[in-house]
This record gives sequence, C-alpha cells and structure tokens, in this order.
Amino acid sequence: MFASPAYAQAAGAAPAAGGGAAMLMQFAPLIFIFVIFYFLMIRPQQKKMKEHRLAIDAVAKNDVIVTAGGLIAKVIKVDANEVEAEIAPSVRVKIVKGTIAEVRPAGSGKPAND
Repeated sequence: MFASPAYAQAAGAAPAAGGGAAMLMQFAPLIFIFVIFYFLMIRPQQKKMKEHRLAIDAVAKNDVIVTAGGLIAKVIKVDANEVEAEIAPSVRVKIVKGTIAEVRPAGSGKPAND
C-alpha cells in the first residue's frame, strides 16, 4: 500500500553495464578539485617551509634574526638547536632555532638615506 509499483520494480533490477566508467565520472570532479588544491595550496606551502628550514639551518654569526615573538637580534653564537643572540648591547639571550621566523644575512641591509 505504501510502496509504489515503480519502486518495487526498480529494487530487483540488475545494475547497468559499464558501471565502472560511470563511477569514474562521479569521482572525476573530486580528483580534479584535489589536484587543483594540491598545486595552489599544498605545494607552495611545502616549498615555503623547505626554504625557511634551509634559512634556519644556514644561520651564521653576525646574521640578524627575527624571532616568532618579534625580537630582532644579532647572532653571536650558533649551536645545534640553539642560537645565542644579542638583543641590546651586552644583553645576550639563547633562542631555540625553531622559534626563528626570519633570517636576514649579514650585510643585507640598505644604508640609511641621511
């Protein structure tokens, strides 16, 4: 009484031939979106992270660094996981390399226009 005859007839029907191609066409937009997402979001972020890691690993004495907290300091000594930096005359601090946000190589600053 509640089931329509069309519904009852479709329930026992055999699947259509060539279902694999139809299924591929259903997943094609999702695959396409993932590929676009990869090239526009994931790949550039990985490239940026790799460049940042290389810059942190290449930090050397007399480089100027910016920490994640916003401190600007001059590198005095470099260890495996830490950097000793001078944030003011005679004020030295140890900074974990992972908290370095930017590395400015020595001699890269522009001269003042005085």
